[in-house]
Amino acid sequence: MTTSDDRVLVVGAAGPNAGLVVPELVRRGALVRGLVRHENQTEAVRSRGAHEVVVGDLTDRDSVREALDGVSRAFYIAPAFIPDEAEIGRAFVTDAVESGVRRIVFSSVIHPVLADLVNHAAKAPVEEAILNTGIEFTFLHPVLFFQMLEGSIPAAAESGTLAEPWSAETRFSRVDYRDVAEVAAHALLEDDLLWGTLDLAAPGQLNRHEVASLIADASGRDVKATRIDPDRLDVPAPMRAMFDHYDHTGLVASPLTLRAALGREPRSLLDYIDETLDQH
Repeated sequence: MTTSDDRVLVVGAAGPNAGLVVPELVRRGALVRGLVRHENQTEAVRSRGAHEVVVGDLTDRDSVREALDGVSRAFYIAPAFIPDEAEIGRAFVTDAVESGVRRIVFSSVIHPVLADLVNHAAKAPVEEAILNTGIEFTFLHPVLFFQMLEGSIPAAAESGTLAEPWSAETRFSRVDYRDVAEVAAHALLEDDLLWGTLDLAAPGQLNRHEVASLIADASGRDVKATRIDPDRLDVPAPMRAMFDHYDHTGLVASPLTLRAALGREPRSLLDYIDETLDQH
């Protein structure tokens, strides 16, 4: 259980994912310190309720140590496809322990053992580093985020096509990161999720045809699933490897853990689609 003197560091507090953790912590009475990369991001993080905001960079260990000073708990998430992700994460763990942090909640990824996917495999060494310290931890293993579809949903309703650079038949579980943020805040401040490795997924393992049908139902327009030829895209090698994997194997998980951790039914993809279309 957290006390009034505990401070929680949220790494990436200005980002679209970690930024959702800040208000969840504040709602529970936590004192939140946000770590951001740029000075012009500080006010946005303060508006989410952060008690204080520090500017730093995960590749600058002096700034990381400054951010960790006086913190008892930390939420850690790495920027997507950041170079040297494993080394940066392990350094953060070392600095956190040396700074007196007692608990880390790590927003990792579903199936970090997938060695061919750099954005998955880079998280396994960070988990190992945490395990080797004996520090209190919770590992969050979310599937694909609903928020990754934020731009695609209105575009699909407008154009009539939902396109991605892998097979339309591959099935994926997805999750609303707002639900992940709620679990993260709970894990940071309470003890019942300690030592847990939590696969976090909303109900449903849908292929692109089925997602297109949901968008069609919500928008009242015909939407078809199509495939972009990945050879026409100028993307780095790690993303191409991800496309290749998704072409034949998706990422699926049970919704049971998320449902239990939340104590309620997770947000649904259809509700997210309705919400996104309403906002556009």
